[in-house]
Amino acid sequence: MASAAEQLASNLNFSAFAKAEDLKKRIWFTLGALLVYRLGTYIPLPGINPEAFAQAFQQQSGGVLGMFNMFAGGAVERMAIFALGIMPYISASIIMQLMTSVVPTLEQLKKEGEQGRKVINQYTRYGTVLLATVQAYGISVGLESGADIVTDPGWFFRASAVITLVGGTMFMMWLGEQITARGIGNGISLIIFAGIVAGLPSALSGTLELGRTGALSTGLILAIFVLALVLIAVIVFFERAQRRLLIQYPKRQVGNRMFQGDTSHLPLKLNTAGVIPAIFASSLLLLPATLAGFSDTTNLPSWANAVLASLGHGQPLYMFLYGAMIVFFAFFYTAIVFNPKDTADQLKKHSGFIPGYRPGERTAEYIDYVLTRITVVGALYLVVVCLIPEFLISATGVPFYLGGTSLLIVVSVTLDTVAQVQGHLIAHQYEGLIKKSKLRGGKRGR
Repeated sequence: MASAAEQLASNLNFSAFAKAEDLKKRIWFTLGALLVYRLGTYIPLPGINPEAFAQAFQQQSGGVLGMFNMFAGGAVERMAIFALGIMPYISASIIMQLMTSVVPTLEQLKKEGEQGRKVINQYTRYGTVLLATVQAYGISVGLESGADIVTDPGWFFRASAVITLVGGTMFMMWLGEQITARGIGNGISLIIFAGIVAGLPSALSGTLELGRTGALSTGLILAIFVLALVLIAVIVFFERAQRRLLIQYPKRQVGNRMFQGDTSHLPLKLNTAGVIPAIFASSLLLLPATLAGFSDTTNLPSWANAVLASLGHGQPLYMFLYGAMIVFFAFFYTAIVFNPKDTADQLKKHSGFIPGYRPGERTAEYIDYVLTRITVVGALYLVVVCLIPEFLISATGVPFYLGGTSLLIVVSVTLDTVAQVQGHLIAHQYEGLIKKSKLRGGKRGR
């Protein structure tokens, strides 16, 4: 019975998808936009010697550059016009979120609804240009310091590199906004998703090649695939997990009619911070190794070299700091994006209350108490998902591509996109029912 019902539901969804012309247009637009993005990751930056840069990149692939290259879909490795990726926009968005909790003017804009959101988005774009300019100039200077990487060093190369890289980032930002408005899913997230997934085939083929040559046993390769499936299942479970707080609304009288009190739920996500803690933690930990790679480590004191060595992948100190920083940023970012006091004030404004707690301060304290407890579980979940690939790399030397942050992004974006597709299908079916009811009503009137 259950399987037949599921089959019927899938048939209905397929038939609804076949009739949803607007949804199909959105999907085709999204695929076309992502194709344009992928083409841009292969257009090289003018004035670069590709072979010399490839050799220099291989020496730094274990640091921050390697992580940025994964998010940029290989554009950093090829030093393409999209080498900066969408990370300056993400950094500017995070900075603006932090500032809205500190600066009273921005906090007031946040409360003004759609108009305030447009102003904050505009500030975010200005911040993106500023961050991208600084990063692009740093990249151009770093490229000139390399041996034979730049064919004609000088201010002309620096200016052209800054303009090209900043223009690439702004185009990607615009492309992401177009996907969000005219396509399916969150455009920025889908661009990052496409960049990560683009490197998956080569990673899989590389792992299988290691198995063919005997460097890895068949049992170990199978164990890696099983572990990946288990991690995906764990991420799906925890990303969907919620703690729902019961909200009640009192009886109200409108004219001579008395309406019964209503009930609803306040959903609190188990992982409110998302993938931000993992991104922050990995970026900060990889930064010392990246800076050391661009400098002469022979002149450093012995203790500094020992610290750098202990901060390498798989080292105990790296593991400990990675987990501790994920926990810290999970609590820190949750406190930024979710304000229990504002939520309690909104409930009080709409006459809602949590049974057993007074509206206002007591409700805010209870929400904060529950949020803190579930954030502990969410932070531990992030630590486990991010550290398991690190332990695997340390113990076996396997190049586990979809590990930690990248795996979280891929699964989260997939869940969000599928949910939006289902939402469009439901909306299409609802519109079809309304049209049918209107047609029936018109025939009865005749």
